[in-house]
Amino acid sequence: MHADALIAQGRLAEAEPWLDHAQRTLEPGTNPVAEVTVRHPRVGFELARGEYAAALATLEAVERLAHTLVTPHVLSPLMRAQMLHTLVRLGETRRVEQSLAEMDAEERGSTATRTAEAALRLSQDDPQAARDLLASRPDDPRADTHPFWKVAAFLLDAMACDALGRADDAGYALKLALDAAEPDHVLFPFLLHPAPELLKRHAGQGAAQGALVREILGQLGADTGAAPAAASPEAPTHPREPLSGSEMRVLRYLPTNLSAPEIAAELSLSVNTVRTHMRHVYEKLGAHKRFEAVELARSLGLVAAAAGRRM
Repeated sequence: MHADALIAQGRLAEAEPWLDHAQRTLEPGTNPVAEVTVRHPRVGFELARGEYAAALATLEAVERLAHTLVTPHVLSPLMRAQMLHTLVRLGETRRVEQSLAEMDAEERGSTATRTAEAALRLSQDDPQAARDLLASRPDDPRADTHPFWKVAAFLLDAMACDALGRADDAGYALKLALDAAEPDHVLFPFLLHPAPELLKRHAGQGAAQGALVREILGQLGADTGAAPAAASPEAPTHPREPLSGSEMRVLRYLPTNLSAPEIAAELSLSVNTVRTHMRHVYEKLGAHKRFEAVELARSLGLVAAAAGRRM
């Protein structure tokens, strides 16, 4: 639970040791209810870091465990919503459409599902359809009382308004998202649905939540636009610290779609060891997410340049 709260606040480096510690308390196969509860927060951790393939693999493993239970696990609805968000980020739109079609009206109308469907519509370049699914005012009955979903709904509404060219509405919706995020410091939705340019424009308008915006942009690895203390430094030509041989071996797999467990299998290492190496790679490169680490590694010549980009 402590790790889960840290992840919700975007404090990923602090959360990871607690996730690992919780995992070590489990004896696999003895208590599937507890195993689902303990393993589930890793999904949010991987989503926040942009490791969508890894999040999908973790979700599928946790769902298999949940299906062994006699009664549905309390986290099952949340896991289904997370599955939709993950598939959207991976571009698996057909699977999302199929899952939505198979849901009953109550579940499809839940805030968790509606935000996932709104993200889907945005990915399909249909921002008006996304807006139609979302809350646009604090008193909107669709504005869920749970801070996470309220933040996500307002953020996606801001992104939809921005795509429609409605700058004032986008700024207002983003302000609502930040207002909802501020009391409990709920940053996870901003990491799951990154919108750095929209946030930069909001920060540049003298928003009251400027410190929160700068923190989110920092988590996203985006330039906050703040003036440097001295002359602008040149782009780094080497990591903050040299990477070890083991870290370099793991780094070479990061541009692939392989999850941490799959990389561990390739290198004949434990998953925890691979994740530790990944964390050290991020720290030494000054990255917050996997895709950012890959871009920095390419700029430093540590991995080959991409032949072409895939969205």
